[in-house]
Amino acid sequence: MANAALFIATVLIWGTTWIAIAMQVGPVPVLVSVFYRFAVAAVILVAVLAVMRRLKVPTLRDQPFILAQALCLFSLNFICFYNAAATIPSGLISVIFSLATIYNAVNARLFFGDRITSRTLLAALLGATGLILLFGQEVAVDFNVGTLKGIGLAALGTLFFSLGNMASRRNSAAGISPLTANAWGMTYGAIVLLCLIAVTQTPIVAPPNITYLAALLYLAAIGSVVGFTTYLMLVSRIGSSRAAYATVLFPIVALSLSTVFEGYHWSGAGLIGLALTLLGNVVIFARPLARRPPQADARLPAGE
Repeated sequence: MANAALFIATVLIWGTTWIAIAMQVGPVPVLVSVFYRFAVAAVILVAVLAVMRRLKVPTLRDQPFILAQALCLFSLNFICFYNAAATIPSGLISVIFSLATIYNAVNARLFFGDRITSRTLLAALLGATGLILLFGQEVAVDFNVGTLKGIGLAALGTLFFSLGNMASRRNSAAGISPLTANAWGMTYGAIVLLCLIAVTQTPIVAPPNITYLAALLYLAAIGSVVGFTTYLMLVSRIGSSRAAYATVLFPIVALSLSTVFEGYHWSGAGLIGLALTLLGNVVIFARPLARRPPQADARLPAGE
């Protein structure tokens, strides 16, 4: 029951962050907006843990893996996704990001020796096919240098996300709670982003209005502090491959909200796509059938 609650919370939270991100589009550079997000998230999480007297400093041996989590989940992956969005449609990015299930299965095999199951591959195939049907024309793009660059960046961002999952899994196995790892990881991520802002000489623009500030607070407190914590707790509890299937369901939540607030109309292909993504969810989370115990006395020896 706890795993289901974590999964649903992650899907609902990350499926609604697109609204807040859209509210931030404007005069503030992307790199600065991402920095604001994780700087605020780090302050919130570190302050909460300090007040609760649960703020622990990871050992020197664990620091490289905290930094790896910071680079892969709280900085470089977002830079890739935001830059990809400048050249390819969001629907295509969603399809590429949904392949995190396969990325995680392969990386878990490489780093932890986990077996890649046919169930994982089937669920990923169903989910990706469903998203292709859902987004239809957005996925059918004209291939040129810009498109290939966007696809490459989205794939690289998904790889970073998956490697961040592996770092988080290692940190959990080492006894570092997701809250502690996220607190320091978001702090390090914000520092990395600030260094990139300085190196690229990106102008730091102040939040322009209350709408931007509200969106920033939602992305930092809910999308980052709560969302990443529930997701990484899920990774430590059910494994990275199964937890990553949440990435397939984020666009479903986004399109459902678009139906209510923006008048999005579901097509026949979209409904089939929805059915396929839900079927993939059933495949990856269904309990395996219990094997019947061998019947030692099913056949008596000859002559008896």
